[in-house]
Amino acid sequence: MPELPEVEALKDFLTEHLVGREIVRVLPVAISVLKTYDPPLTALEGSEVSAVHRHGKFLDLTAGDLHLVTHLARAGWLHWRDRLPDGAPRPGKGPLALRVALETGEGFDLTEAGTQKRLAVYVVHDPSDVPGIARLGPDPLSDDFDAAALARLLAGERRQLKGALRDQALIAGVGNAYSDEILHAARMSPFKLAASLTDDETRRLYEALRATLTEAVERSRGVAAGRLKTEKKSGLRVHGRTGEPCPVCGDTIREVSFSDSSLQYCPTCQTGGKPLADRRMSRLLK
Repeated sequence: MPELPEVEALKDFLTEHLVGREIVRVLPVAISVLKTYDPPLTALEGSEVSAVHRHGKFLDLTAGDLHLVTHLARAGWLHWRDRLPDGAPRPGKGPLALRVALETGEGFDLTEAGTQKRLAVYVVHDPSDVPGIARLGPDPLSDDFDAAALARLLAGERRQLKGALRDQALIAGVGNAYSDEILHAARMSPFKLAASLTDDETRRLYEALRATLTEAVERSRGVAAGRLKTEKKSGLRVHGRTGEPCPVCGDTIREVSFSDSSLQYCPTCQTGGKPLADRRMSRLLK
C-alpha cells in the first residue's frame, strides 16, 4: 500500500509532469472506482492542472475549480505514460481503472491489482468534501507537529501503538509498513499501549516517526513513479523481512499474522527478547 513517502513522491512527480498542462480526456474503465458523480469526470476536461497536493495518503490534482482526488488503497498504483495508447481503453477484467489524457499526448493510468476493488476516485469542489480527507488527523511531517502534539494525541489512547500509528484519524499517512519501521527505530513493542508511554518514550517515538518518514521521503525524491515500489521495499529494515537478520542487532526478524495483514518486529530491539504471540498460529495449533 502506498503510504505518506510514496504519495509525497508521486505528488512531486506529478507536479513536474502535470502542472500547466490541459486535461483533454478522463476515461473511467472500472465504474467501481468512482465515488462521486456530481460534478462528473467530464467536467475536468478542458481544464489546466494548476497544482498537486497530498493529504495523508490521498493525491489531489487541482484542475480549474475542481479537484481530482485519488486514494490508491492497498493494491492501486499510478503509471505515467509518455505516450498514451491510441483509442479508448476497453472495460474488462484487467487492472486498468481510469485513464487521464493530456493535450500533449501524455497522461497516466490508475490501476488496481487483485479482486478487492478499493481504489477510490472523487471529483469535488473542495478536498474536504472527501470523507476520508475530512477525517484525517495531523500530518506528521508538518512544521507544527512536535513531540507535545504527539503526546496529546496518544493521551488516553487505550490501544496498542501499532494500531494507533495506523489510524488515519489520529495521524495521517502512516500505514502497515512504516508503522513497523517507526516502532523498530523507536525500540518499542507494537503491542505496547499508546497511553502508557513516558515522556522520554513519547519523545523517542516522535523522533523515530519524523526520522523514518523524512528519510523515506528523501530516498523517494526524484524517483520515477514506476520505480517507487521497488525503492520503498529496498529501504525497509524489518517490514516484509520475516526470517532475515535484524540490521541493528542480528536477531531474527519475526512476524505476527492477522486475518488480512501482518507485522514484523525484532525481539531483541523491541520486546526484550521475547517473541510476541502469533494469534493466527495459536488458533491453528489448538
